[in-house]
Amino acid sequence: MHQPVISGTGVFTPEEVITNDELVVAFNAYADKFNAAHADEIAAGEVAEVPQSSSAFIFAASGIERRHVMNKSGILDPDRMYPTLRQRSDDEPGIMAEMALDACHKALAQAGKTAADVDAVIVAASNLERAYPAIAIEVQDLLGIEGFGFDLNVACSSATFGIQAASDMVRAGSAKAILVVNPEVTSGHLEWRDRDCHFIFGDVCTATLIERKEDVSGPHFEVVSTKCLTKFSNNIRNNNGFLRRNRPDGVADRRDMQFMQNGRKVFKEVLPIVSKHILSHLEDAGHSADELKRLWLHQANKAMNDFIGKKVLGRVPEAGEQPNILQEYANTSSAGSIIAFSQYSEDIEDGELGLICSFGAGYSVGSVLLRRVAP
Repeated sequence: MHQPVISGTGVFTPEEVITNDELVVAFNAYADKFNAAHADEIAAGEVAEVPQSSSAFIFAASGIERRHVMNKSGILDPDRMYPTLRQRSDDEPGIMAEMALDACHKALAQAGKTAADVDAVIVAASNLERAYPAIAIEVQDLLGIEGFGFDLNVACSSATFGIQAASDMVRAGSAKAILVVNPEVTSGHLEWRDRDCHFIFGDVCTATLIERKEDVSGPHFEVVSTKCLTKFSNNIRNNNGFLRRNRPDGVADRRDMQFMQNGRKVFKEVLPIVSKHILSHLEDAGHSADELKRLWLHQANKAMNDFIGKKVLGRVPEAGEQPNILQEYANTSSAGSIIAFSQYSEDIEDGELGLICSFGAGYSVGSVLLRRVAP
């Protein structure tokens, strides 16, 4: 049996940014046009009026200030309200593979490794660009990795489930090193015309290198243990599952073919599940919450994270104990907790513990308990 460790992470961040103010201007312009076009139906009670949004509403509801996206112009066009993503030919790298390459190269560089040291690629993400061939196999090919790859989808928990799968394979000896990659083009499945969710998501890609401890010489994090949980619920759902393609007539797909969420039920039902899961994981691993130096939580909503941190630690988390990256990236689905880990882990000292946890549709919860090793 081998001890799996995280030796490197990488984050690809799209150049284009949409601030809350920009998003609100576009949304309200859309709302005005919709309400004017359907004035008679609205007056008759046959059609619901689209309410105005505001930056204050968005920040209060989520803690989000801006988000990075692969395409800004299409989203901010009141007559379109979804990204303009070019349909690529089969001979070109897909958009997710292109994002993945950047994140993977950064993770490998941090670990002091090359693609030749890697045996496998797991692409774990909420919504994949296509059904097959697997995005992971495309990434594997572009990196020149001899081995295997497969895709994995557990919604916002995809990254932690992927880390568990990779850690188990490294531990068992079926692979020496595995890249777990999370390309999230969340803008492609968000309904930007829905006031309740139009601000939630952003695009990004993260990569995590899992390998055997004996092959690592620099600072790293031992994977002490992992724990996953799923419980079926329809409160977060997408009946499409793949990126929305551009349509020449500009007509939107059915509403249920994009991200849908019953936010109040999710808040009420998920938080107790996640808190209990983390505490149970720590107990199973022979540790307690007061041993944790840091919680790297899924970045969906600041209020949710504040609640979980307080429930797990038994007190209000101190500054730095539970970092948020929502204000910069918004919700990036499976990648959020990995961004937080990548940006807020260097100050963890030798022997200290931290825990990555993600949660979302399914319901699904995944947690990874880590111990810092600084040779």
